[in-house]
Amino acid sequence: MARLRNRKMFVRPTAKKKQADVDHITGDKIPRSFVFARGKLPGSLRQLQMNLRKLMLPFTALKLKEKKRNSLKDFLNVAGPMGVTHFLMLSKTETAPYLRVARTPQGPTLTFKIHEYSLAVDIAQSQLHPRCPQDLFKNAPLIVLSGFGSGEEHLKLTTVMFQNIFPAIDVNTVKLSSCQRIVLLNYNKDTKLIDFRHYSIRLQPVGVSRRLRKFVQNHQVPDLRNLQDVSDFVSKVGYGSESEGDDEAATVTLANDLGRVNKASTKSAVKLQEIGPRMTLQLIKIEEGLCSGGVIFSEYGTASEKRQEKNQNNGEDAEENDEDSD
Repeated sequence: MARLRNRKMFVRPTAKKKQADVDHITGDKIPRSFVFARGKLPGSLRQLQMNLRKLMLPFTALKLKEKKRNSLKDFLNVAGPMGVTHFLMLSKTETAPYLRVARTPQGPTLTFKIHEYSLAVDIAQSQLHPRCPQDLFKNAPLIVLSGFGSGEEHLKLTTVMFQNIFPAIDVNTVKLSSCQRIVLLNYNKDTKLIDFRHYSIRLQPVGVSRRLRKFVQNHQVPDLRNLQDVSDFVSKVGYGSESEGDDEAATVTLANDLGRVNKASTKSAVKLQEIGPRMTLQLIKIEEGLCSGGVIFSEYGTASEKRQEKNQNNGEDAEENDEDSD
């Protein structure tokens, strides 16, 4: 008697949706980035590196593989075929950590000293109701720069650099559902420090209590066993206004529906919730090329700038020297 054979079923793999290569607004290539380390980083800065990669989604390499022997030229050789336009490089010296933002392949390069930073997990632990859904990172964040309009050339270059890291948007055609995150950079001209913040954006209908919003969003029947009437669920003390104070300047009128709660032609309050990471930066130096070339701007002057550059090079080459000795 013939033996029955199990017939294996062939399942065709689902094709991944290819990301667009050209910005439909500017006609240029969509900016893409690599976030990597130069030299050895402590654990907290490694976590900051992963936070920055997540912030730069979806147009970045979230799982970029790094090796100790990788040089800047290695990353540059890979960047060309992959359409990468910017490098974000973290490094650590004996005195402070640094962040360099560079345009590939020929620069310029902006070097920032990181005075303070907080990881995304630290921000979440400090909040009563942290909010960071996975679909939050399907679209690139908006970018807002404040305080950079003093007319100084190094601030103008900083503005252009950060604006070009993220895709441009058209306020007339952009979908509200794609505007879920915002990166805010605020420059303080007195301290010369830049506050770097990352927020999630959500809309809440004006005049609707938290109980009703949760009832509509959760698709679940509420527990009414201890209530005498359904109206008690709506009018229960403490859930009417929430004391949130809907500021008129922070409200918008929707042109179309957005979710189950926010309906067209109704007013919704714009709420920002920080998701991290958070950094306090100081612009130290601007170089013409990719981590090389003439110095366009230096905060410390010539002698101090040379010492600063020497410290950075020592920190970056420490790993390579260790490996050569092995």
